[in-house]
Amino acid sequence: MENKREWLFSLIIAGICLVLAFVNLAPMSAAQRGMHARGRIVAVDNTHVRQNLIVRTEAQVLTVRLLDGPHKGDEFSITNMLTGKMEFDEFYETGGVILVEYDVVDGKPRHGVARGYYRLGRQAMLIVLFGLLLVSVAGVTGLKAVLSFVFAAMVLWKIYFPLLLQGYPPLAGGLGVVALLTAVITFSVGGINRRGVATFLGSMMGVLLTCTLAVWFAKAFALHGAVRPFAETLLYSGYIELRLTDIFIASVFIASSGAVMDLAMDVAASMDEIKRKHPAIGVMEHIRSGLRVGRAVVGTMTTTLLLAYSSSHITMFLLFMAKGLPMENLLNAPFVAAEVLNILVGSFGLVTVAPFTALVSGLLYQKTAESASVPGCENA
Repeated sequence: MENKREWLFSLIIAGICLVLAFVNLAPMSAAQRGMHARGRIVAVDNTHVRQNLIVRTEAQVLTVRLLDGPHKGDEFSITNMLTGKMEFDEFYETGGVILVEYDVVDGKPRHGVARGYYRLGRQAMLIVLFGLLLVSVAGVTGLKAVLSFVFAAMVLWKIYFPLLLQGYPPLAGGLGVVALLTAVITFSVGGINRRGVATFLGSMMGVLLTCTLAVWFAKAFALHGAVRPFAETLLYSGYIELRLTDIFIASVFIASSGAVMDLAMDVAASMDEIKRKHPAIGVMEHIRSGLRVGRAVVGTMTTTLLLAYSSSHITMFLLFMAKGLPMENLLNAPFVAAEVLNILVGSFGLVTVAPFTALVSGLLYQKTAESASVPGCENA
């Protein structure tokens, strides 16, 4: 019966993912849309490119032959403007395959723009390999994990981000999205049972604590949401009313929610196994067992957050070291302080989710045991 419930739940989530694929809550105007196709670079004109050491600027003219789409085989010239910012620019060579966005004028492709080397095929291949690895290692549970992964990506991209652009509250919306994702992921992977309920409740308690601390420390650190990349560009794009600080705070607890769920699942699964092997275990001893499991995992999980966040800013740390700037300047910089808040506040939620989940699991299993011991409730 439980397996049937889980499969039905998985089918419902798969159906929701299919519906979300066709949902568009933030439609673009026709002027923002263009046709896309793969294009092979057949000729490159670097006459106007100016190079200063390793920095290139000005225009690179490309002759591109489209490889697919309604205009397959057509050739036309496009201009690749080099801004001198290496993190955004791409310098192309003959024979490369790129993603081309273009308009159609008099039935011919015109006004093309190079959108980078074509990577979508390899990205799809990587996603498929990841899904196959999950399924081969974890079987049916891995299949559910893949489904949860897709669902999380669809909810963020198709619902949460568009609602933010429309002015919906970032904190309330973020908590709602995390609650939805936590419910789907924990019940899909952990099952619709006491283990899943304990994982969900423990995770949400940790997320709520993280949200509360993030709100408080963002004010205490005098941080605003513009410390995130592209935040200022977003304001200049016509979204001046966006509450960037609230979006930054929401990003803190959303980013840590995955690790929080992971730890909650570890503790809940361990306590479920302990109860199965020792049905007569007392509630306090059961909770203490869960806490011991949590202590063993918390140390490595907090380090995981530190490594995950800090490694994405290696070049920034190298720059500060290369310039010989003191550590006080580094730690006091707003964008570094934002990452310190991200790491430590996320770790608060991660550390506390273990006792939260252990407590909830102990009470849930004890309550069920008491109900089963009442005459007439054995088959409930």
